[in-house]
Amino acid sequence: MITVKEAKTKKEIKQFIKFSFELYKDCPYWIPPIISDEMENFDATKNPAFAHADAKFYLAYRNNKIVGKTAVIINWQEVEMQQKKKVRFGWFDVIDDIEVTKALLEKVYEFGKANNMEYVEGPIGFSNLDKVGVLTDGFDKMGTAITWYNYSYYSEHLEKLGFVKEKEYLESIFSFDNVNVESFKKAARLIKKRYELTPLNFKSTNEVMPYVDKMFDLFNASYDKLSSFVAVSEVQKEYFKKKYVGLINPEYIKFVQDKNKKLVAFSIVMPSFAEALKKANGKLFPFGFLHLLKAKKNSKDVVFYLIGIDPEYQNKGVTAIIFEEYHKIFLKNKIRNCIRTPELEDNYAMQNLWKNFSPEVHKRRRTYRKDL
Repeated sequence: MITVKEAKTKKEIKQFIKFSFELYKDCPYWIPPIISDEMENFDATKNPAFAHADAKFYLAYRNNKIVGKTAVIINWQEVEMQQKKKVRFGWFDVIDDIEVTKALLEKVYEFGKANNMEYVEGPIGFSNLDKVGVLTDGFDKMGTAITWYNYSYYSEHLEKLGFVKEKEYLESIFSFDNVNVESFKKAARLIKKRYELTPLNFKSTNEVMPYVDKMFDLFNASYDKLSSFVAVSEVQKEYFKKKYVGLINPEYIKFVQDKNKKLVAFSIVMPSFAEALKKANGKLFPFGFLHLLKAKKNSKDVVFYLIGIDPEYQNKGVTAIIFEEYHKIFLKNKIRNCIRTPELEDNYAMQNLWKNFSPEVHKRRRTYRKDL
């Protein structure tokens, strides 16, 4: 018999987080999160996402043993501003038993119906900056710090329970050795001259901080037209600034400004923390933070996390400036591989940015939908 209970106490939330550690303990491709970060993420007093979202966390038990989990979320900003009556589910992990999946999803339907939602979509988090999607291809590839990994049976369970594909995401990788620098160096010179643009480079996190709010404003403007986009709030800006900016090698943050010092483009590349997080195994202390610091400085793989262009400058080749600046620093740091985070399959403008890099699609993932 399967029993599903809501995780409410700190002890239960920690059990919610640690179930994934047990499920994937023998999997070489799963990347463990930092447990304290996850605890904070699920704490309504600390995560500003709760200012416009409701969430519940459920654990499935069989014979007093945890066999599955899911978070159930309603982002009220999305519901009210986009008129999308959607209940989300995320942080979804289960053993290979469709009855467990079914029991957990019943809680998702229940929460959605109680709040007059019309459909379910998942796996997704609170916002666009959270992890997204069920992995459907690339199960033998290492995950990243900013994606979920899952076993192949997840999509089978969902499809058997009546879910259909909602969004498809691609993840690509390319070798830095294959980059044809001449393809964008000449363009960068022309674009800088034509539009009077200047790249901004940084050597310390303190140098970056004065620009971060402007970056989030530009992020909101850049992605506003995407169907599922929810803007980053002022409170979230402060939260992300304190929590994440310090983890990024400042050399990997690139901005472009116009002659009036207005920010018109940005890009964030993260050092790959995958191997460091495997070694940390969920704990910052006593040695986890040392592995992360080492990866921040010395990782030879990088993850392209975010890129944003002011709508006024889109399709004007501004990315050539960004790529030229990255080429310089990647050459200096002897970067081997560049990994792209999930991008919507139909985001052709984004895919076009990378055409000269010969990227290989090495993973696919999707979110699933079901009407209530």
